[in-house]
Amino acid sequence: MTSQVLAEVEAAVAVVDHRAATALAVLEDVAGDPPTGTALVDAPEEPRLVRPASDAAATADVALAPVGDVPARPRGRKLWGVGALAAAVAAVVSIQLARPVGAPALHAALAKLTAMAARQAHLPWPATGEAAVAVPAVGMTVQSGPESPVPVASLTKVMTAYVILQDHPLASKNGGPAVTLTAADQAEAAADLAANATAVPVQPGESLTERQLLDGLLVHSANNFADVLAKWDVGSIPAFVTKMNATAAALGMAATHYVDASGLDDHTVSTAADQLRVAAAAMAIPTFAAVVAQPTVTFPIAGPLQNYVTAVGTDGVVGVKSGFTQAAMGCLVLAANRSVAGRDVLVLAAVTGQPPPNPLGQAQQGDLKLVDAVPSALRQVSLVTRGATVARVDVPWGSPVRATADGSVSALLWPTETVRETFAGRAVRSGEGSGADVGTLAVSVGGHRSLVNVRLSSPIGRPSLFWRLAHG
Repeated sequence: MTSQVLAEVEAAVAVVDHRAATALAVLEDVAGDPPTGTALVDAPEEPRLVRPASDAAATADVALAPVGDVPARPRGRKLWGVGALAAAVAAVVSIQLARPVGAPALHAALAKLTAMAARQAHLPWPATGEAAVAVPAVGMTVQSGPESPVPVASLTKVMTAYVILQDHPLASKNGGPAVTLTAADQAEAAADLAANATAVPVQPGESLTERQLLDGLLVHSANNFADVLAKWDVGSIPAFVTKMNATAAALGMAATHYVDASGLDDHTVSTAADQLRVAAAAMAIPTFAAVVAQPTVTFPIAGPLQNYVTAVGTDGVVGVKSGFTQAAMGCLVLAANRSVAGRDVLVLAAVTGQPPPNPLGQAQQGDLKLVDAVPSALRQVSLVTRGATVARVDVPWGSPVRATADGSVSALLWPTETVRETFAGRAVRSGEGSGADVGTLAVSVGGHRSLVNVRLSSPIGRPSLFWRLAHG
């Protein structure tokens, strides 16, 4: 037995002796003499010293009492006291060991997160119209200022394509179902072209796949294909527009209202920030992203047709859509891959209401300036490091035990971005070992949420015998 164990046992015995003595004193005060009827055991006589006769003279002055005259000592009373003491000790020990001990308590001890210094990002917003930028991977959207719904022309076709791909999913390399065009479709294309609206000429009986119709809709902004797709999806344009508005509401596009599938109607209105919401959702669909990344498309009758977003295919630009009417002026949503802290991220920009003489060119230049400026404002920040203290376990019979993060979290942060962290723990018990999972740390930035397991950094010991006897 080690010295530490011996010391603990001695301390426990001292506590028990003290509490038992107290209990015995109480018992004696209450009980007095042993209970009536208790049998007392007589002790044998004390042995006497008997000297030889030859020593009688030397000891004549000593009077030796007869053996029978020595009174018996009350040993029975002592034995009853020892039994009472033992009973008291047993009672105290039993009571103390039966008492419940306090449970370890888990408390959050979240360290202050590393945060970027609050500063304003200076972006090259256009002098006229509305503008917004977004980084979907960060969940960040920033707009040029207060927005009001305005006509957005053919930017409407992004929602049209998104609804079609939601209803008719298509692998990026597949053509999909075929749609047979009619004389009415031919007449609509001719009317659009006559009105100086973009269209792709078709013939009655011509068959185009879903992918071909999306190519014409998004790359060459074919107004007639918007109507063809709407009627193919639900049978009528009004029914399709109802679905477009329901989808806009689901995406949080509160300032958007559609009245047609092409955007030719000036009553179809939205904002730059809302257009980035649907663009981000659409770019997450591989087929949509593949379509808008094409600089040109080719059709059986119309031949090769150019993308109105002329920057596609250059300087990391991968889409998405332009639009122009006299009411809307130049509108353009652009997507480009940019490097931030060694990581490629998709940056979106939207500009509306750009005036002549070159409204689409001016809108595209405005978008390019914005996507180029965003990376310098973003920072890669470490939010949680493996081993960082997330919670603390208070142990009544010992030292606190740390609970630490079992992983790391880092994120791209926009200036003044809000970071939220929440710890959800479970009840812990004595005897749990090092590494036991005690909860989860959630770190939220923008629209993204990361979860990290939290584990004990050392075991939670059990209360010692001495502690249990000393703490009742």
